[in-house]
Amino acid sequence: MTDRRTQLLAAACHVIARTGVRGLRVEEVAAKAGVSTALIYHHFRNRSGLVTQAMLYINERLAAESASASGGTGMRRLLERMLSEFAEDEQTRENSAVWGEVRGAAVFDEELRPIIRDATDYWAGQLVELIEQGRADGSIRADAEPEPVALRLTAMVEGLANRWLAGLLSTEQARTHITATVRAELDS
Repeated sequence: MTDRRTQLLAAACHVIARTGVRGLRVEEVAAKAGVSTALIYHHFRNRSGLVTQAMLYINERLAAESASASGGTGMRRLLERMLSEFAEDEQTRENSAVWGEVRGAAVFDEELRPIIRDATDYWAGQLVELIEQGRADGSIRADAEPEPVALRLTAMVEGLANRWLAGLLSTEQARTHITATVRAELDS
C-alpha cells in the first residue's frame, strides 16, 4: 500500500471511529489527511469505496498484530489473540470503534455486509486454527468444537467491546471476562 493511500485510510479510520459511518464526510477525511477531496475520490471512487477500504485496512492492521504472536500452545496463543482486542492504546480503540461502526451501519447498508462477513469469517478462522492447534497439543480439551466456540468467542468480544468503548467496562475488566470465558470454554 502506498504511503499516501495509507495516510488517507488512517484518516478515514480516525473519522469513522469518532463520527460513525453515517457521519463520515469525505471533506473531513481530506482535512484530517491534509489533502484535497479530489485525491480521495481518485483513490477510492466514492464514499462507499472509502468505507470499504478503511475496513479492509483495519483488518490488515489486525492481521499484522495477530501474526506477531507466534509460539506457545494453542490455548496461550488463542488467549493472547483474544486479549489483544482490549489494550490501552489509541489504535486498538480505533480499530474496535471502526469495526463497531461499520458493523452497525451494515444493518441498513447491504453493501457493507460482505465486508463485515468476510472480516468476521477471517477472524473466526484464526480462532478455529488456534483451537485446533490447542486440541492437538493438549492445551484445549479434545471435545471443544472449533467453529461454534469461535462464533461464541467473537460474539462475546463484540459485546464486550461495545461496553468497553462506552466506558462501561475497564480494559482490565474486559480482559478478565475474556480470560474467564476462554478458560470455561476450552480448558482441558
